[in-house]
Amino acid sequence: MKPQRFRNRTEAGRRLAEKLAAYAGRPDILVLALPRGGVPVGYEVARALGAPLDVFVVRKLGVPGYEELAMGAVATGGVRVLNDEIVRGLGISEHEIDAAVARELQELARRERLYRGDRPPPDVASRTVILVDDGLATGATMRAAVAALRQQHPARIVVAVPTASPDTCEALKAEADDVICAMTPEPFFAVGHWYEDFTQTTDNEVRELLAHRG
Repeated sequence: MKPQRFRNRTEAGRRLAEKLAAYAGRPDILVLALPRGGVPVGYEVARALGAPLDVFVVRKLGVPGYEELAMGAVATGGVRVLNDEIVRGLGISEHEIDAAVARELQELARRERLYRGDRPPPDVASRTVILVDDGLATGATMRAAVAALRQQHPARIVVAVPTASPDTCEALKAEADDVICAMTPEPFFAVGHWYEDFTQTTDNEVRELLAHRG
């Protein structure tokens, strides 16, 4: 039977929340959504679970001259994660890494101010954090998010997405404490393929949803 596509991110979030029912009503739960597309999904999850919602901003560190190739990432809280294999293999200098980190931390800070205003990032130590996005294709951004979040010592990291490639969903189980992929269609094609409406989420929408769940 062919999997049923989501009407939009709101419906995807509601269907994902059903799979996360075991986490409902727990005081230690925090939902962190990857902006922008993860926020409408995370909003529905947080609402259903009775949990606070915030953003976890991740910025890819591109290899100089080949920006689409990631040599690492920076994330909320100023955490940086490097792919040592790529850094060593391409002989990327410490100076080049520092320049890329500085540039992306600036953009990350801009986005955090835009989305969160003056509110500080949430304290994740000893909490169960549910990391939400609207889907996983390669999973590179989510992997960086998990690695960065791990450095802030949450009690448990749960990755939760409405749809993912089966291989990516499986691979993430080695990195997160729990992985919930509501739908893992085969063949996968792309995240947007499993949404009837996959219009890009705007910065304003992110701000409004966070204001409601502040």
